[in-house]
Amino acid sequence: MKIARVVGNVWATHKEQRLTGLRFLIVQPVNQDNEKEGEIIVAVDPLGAGIGQNVLLVQGSMAVQALRNTELPVDAAVVAIVDKLEINQG
Repeated sequence: MKIARVVGNVWATHKEQRLTGLRFLIVQPVNQDNEKEGEIIVAVDPLGAGIGQNVLLVQGSMAVQALRNTELPVDAAVVAIVDKLEINQG
């Protein structure tokens, strides 16, 4: 899993039929200091996260499992909206 910040939405009126009804977000992975880390990712969002929120992101086969449909052609999915992030670097 990765922590990422929602930075945008994707609208696609024409898409592969199995993707109909799914919501897509543009997310930016972040590090423990909430700073950008890596490239932006397009992820399926079944939870309704909004721009500026942090989310937990899974990729690869875990994304398909999270959506409970092995027929979906996706490689990233939001599995949680982060309410609070606390890291003890003691």
